[in-house]
Amino acid sequence: MALSPTTPKRSLIPPGLMKFSRWTGLWLAAFLATVGISAGMFIGLSFVALELPEGTSRAARPLLISRVRDADNTRELEGVDFNEFWEVWDYVKDNYVAGDVSDERLFYGALQGMVGSLGDPYSVFLEPTTSAQFQQDLSGSFEGIGAEIGIRNDRLTIIAPLPGNPAERAGLKAGDVVLQINDYNALELALDEAVGHIRGPKGTKVTLKILRNGEKEPRTFTITRDTISIVSVSWQMLDDDIAHLQLKYFNEDTLGRFRQTANQIVAAKPRGIILDLRNNPGGFLTTAIEVVSFWTGPNRVVVGEQQRNAETVGHKPENQQALFEGIPTVVLINRGSASGSEIVAGALQDYEVATLVGETSFGKGSVQDLRQLEDGASVKLTIAKWLTPKGRQIHGTGIAPDVEVKPAENGSAEQLDPQLDKAVELLRSGTLRP
Repeated sequence: MALSPTTPKRSLIPPGLMKFSRWTGLWLAAFLATVGISAGMFIGLSFVALELPEGTSRAARPLLISRVRDADNTRELEGVDFNEFWEVWDYVKDNYVAGDVSDERLFYGALQGMVGSLGDPYSVFLEPTTSAQFQQDLSGSFEGIGAEIGIRNDRLTIIAPLPGNPAERAGLKAGDVVLQINDYNALELALDEAVGHIRGPKGTKVTLKILRNGEKEPRTFTITRDTISIVSVSWQMLDDDIAHLQLKYFNEDTLGRFRQTANQIVAAKPRGIILDLRNNPGGFLTTAIEVVSFWTGPNRVVVGEQQRNAETVGHKPENQQALFEGIPTVVLINRGSASGSEIVAGALQDYEVATLVGETSFGKGSVQDLRQLEDGASVKLTIAKWLTPKGRQIHGTGIAPDVEVKPAENGSAEQLDPQLDKAVELLRSGTLRP
């Protein structure tokens, strides 16, 4: 599939590929749902979204509702009697047992229901308070357990515990299904509700009951929340001059750190590189694209964005130096490799500049648009799918490794890492393509 190239703007991936229309850049994957607000699924009424006059405050919202209700120019909707909306509105206002319900609560609830009716866990309406929290979390200031969660096969699932943070230290693993959060049945919670129960201030505790793949009995983990820290890039030289480069997340400082690390690795003249993307949940899209260019150079499309009209736009990097070109490379992936890390793995696999080892990745390949509204609320909506350079769609299926290697069995010694061992073996053999 031919992809028309374009130079990407600065953008963010933290599980959707997200594009900030009218406001700021692109991002993908599920966010760090257990440390920040996530893209939850809501259920409720359909509602016609309204553009507010510039400068309209939250306090003016009820008045605005009244004006819309009395307006003569209410749009006609095919097959929809909008009077039914107001009939339900009045019924709730006049009869709800807990007393009077504010217009603002019903208004935002209707908008949440409209977006939630799509049945897409990555599309969500965020009322102003939640939207503000979401923006704060994007800045990197958050407390929680340090894991990304999402909905997979209709079940709340740990996508990736972040290295060095409470979830990983407690023993949570990618693919763990969350059955219970404290006293709440996770099967009855929307994603955003689950996030609200898991996250919390530093020093407090949360208890999770999880079911691990291949096991019949659930496990219980009590985790102490903490300030979440992410050191996104690290490396060490293994035996036989093999560089083990760990890329844990694509955050604001990753690209600078990665470029500095790349220069150090090249200066060390390794015989091969192991790019470790295991449990990497994503981050800034631009960073993921630039990382690929260290192997492929500046003139190759890294990712394609397929919109609803089936048009596909290709994104190229700005980096001009392929520092790792010609160095045999193995990429490690697992079920916790999502979004941005899948873009990197998929591109390197398509261009045949690396061999993928490990397990099939998570499978997050949709694009979200984040629209900020005048009163501080926002809407995050799935508007496209992303494709590998060869046009592969990976949403729901993931990136399959060239060499499948399962992780160490439960209960094995901590130092055992068969996936890393296989990568070293392949590079030692001298048979991998550069």
